[in-house]
Amino acid sequence: MHYVYLLQSESAADQRYIGVTSDLRQRLVEHNAGKSAYTSKFVPWTLVTYIAFSDERKATAFEIYLKSGSGHAFARKRLW
Repeated sequence: MHYVYLLQSESAADQRYIGVTSDLRQRLVEHNAGKSAYTSKFVPWTLVTYIAFSDERKATAFEIYLKSGSGHAFARKRLW
């Protein structure tokens, strides 16, 4: 499975992150350990939502959509 996930910073409530991974648990551990350049500044992170896809291309396409203007609006209204 491939997961598109949305994180919310516990230390800076206005900081959010959208990513894609095939190992959701490990990726969350990495974010909270400061192993990602962008997210390391705002640890700890809480998993807000995730969507599972069996097709990696669909997961990547959905992540790209969520990072677009209309995708941000959709996520704010439906996922956060």
